[in-house]
Amino acid sequence: MSTAAKHADIRDMSFERAMKELETIVGRLERGDVELEESISIYERGEALKAHCDGLLKQAEAKVVKLTFDADGNPRGTAPLDPA
Repeated sequence: MSTAAKHADIRDMSFERAMKELETIVGRLERGDVELEESISIYERGEALKAHCDGLLKQAEAKVVKLTFDADGNPRGTAPLDPA
């Protein structure tokens, strides 16, 4: 079974839920209280969760816009946010 198919449930997770599970996985790996085979499995799940969170963040960033105003301070419209 492919890694993507194995972790198909992640696709529907909210950012917060995915981050919470990722934090749990990191904690378990840092403590070292799991056997090697399970470590590999949860590490792979962690990678899938990280990729999912990255994708959700990129989607959110694409939606962020700044308001533009005319010389009198009246709203004129929106423009992409330039984080620089």
